[in-house]
Amino acid sequence: MKDSAKHQGLRNQLVNVLQLKGIADKNILEAIRKIPRHLFLNSSFEDFAYQDKPFPIGAGQTISQPYTVAFQTELLQVKKEDKILEIGTGSGYQTAVLCLLGAKVFSIERQNELFKKTSLLLPKLGIRPKHLVFGDGYKGLPNYAPFDSIIVTAGAPIIPQPLMAQLKIGGRLVIPVGEDVQVMTLLIRKSETQFEKHEFGDFRFVPLLEDKN
Repeated sequence: MKDSAKHQGLRNQLVNVLQLKGIADKNILEAIRKIPRHLFLNSSFEDFAYQDKPFPIGAGQTISQPYTVAFQTELLQVKKEDKILEIGTGSGYQTAVLCLLGAKVFSIERQNELFKKTSLLLPKLGIRPKHLVFGDGYKGLPNYAPFDSIIVTAGAPIIPQPLMAQLKIGGRLVIPVGEDVQVMTLLIRKSETQFEKHEFGDFRFVPLLEDKN
């Protein structure tokens, strides 16, 4: 669990790269500057941990590119104490960013191997989400709804209805929608029945699978 001055230097460089790419939220950049991303990767990838690239983390999943993590987080407009549902805990890196922003994070992972690994890793790093769950992200967590915002970190062919239903009025849902290439989509819940939709260009994610536990 070593985090050296060299790692810190590489994080500072990564933050500069993200700023050049248009990430402006100071709190998000500060979180990325603090979180030891190399500890979320298989140690054989350690040398690449601070490149702005996604990497495999096991169970056919990836840790998202830092730019994508920052971009999705910016769209959420996180405020301290926000109750956030994360679909796809994965390595826990996105979870860590949200926790550092002061959010209460409820996160679901459907790959048992990743769920176990991440459940052990986060407390070691002093990162404490409200609730980590092993289960089907498509269903969300109705027992804990409504949420201030919901973030989906896998590509979904459609926007799952249960997730829309679990969003607070005024809440934001950020989800990559599409089959091979996804369009980053933001839904803002305006009323019981109305949602405002915004789209932000193409991204690539591993697929969000239903009932595949």
